[in-house]
Amino acid sequence: MSSPPPTLSGPRLVLRPGVPADAASLHRIRNEASVAQWWGRADPEDEIAAELRGESEEVLFVIDVDGDVAGSIQYVEENEPDYRHAGIDIYLSERFQGRGLGTEAITVLATYLIGERGHHRLTIDPAVANVGAIRSYERVGFRPVGVMRQYERAPDGTWHDGLLLDLLASELARAG
Repeated sequence: MSSPPPTLSGPRLVLRPGVPADAASLHRIRNEASVAQWWGRADPEDEIAAELRGESEEVLFVIDVDGDVAGSIQYVEENEPDYRHAGIDIYLSERFQGRGLGTEAITVLATYLIGERGHHRLTIDPAVANVGAIRSYERVGFRPVGVMRQYERAPDGTWHDGLLLDLLASELARAG
């Protein structure tokens, strides 16, 4: 990415471009039990710092709540004109879960991706068993497309199913 992503604001949070100094906080959050169960072992801090510098295909934002690093949200774009869309992924620290902040962060990013980046469709693909995340995504307007069998390897080495959800621009519910 040639320039850093913009800072995006919601009522209770800010999605901001990260800086390498955020890598330690994100690494710690990724190792929290409720995050690691879905994301697996955290990448090393230097790899997280590289992502924060824009050295990957994903565009990574830090979720900032009242000056605290609450987690991360990212998107990746498919820019082939006939298939153009964006995929989203998110994680929140345990202390910020269950407060609607995930729904708000997804809404803020989805609004940007549709309104500013021109995407007509967004996707997200949580584990089928991640019921809380799925509920949050559905509040934003994402709809189940189908189950992807044995989609992802769990931290314990077993395969589990993923749920593909998508959101069309016309379906974006203004959550928050």
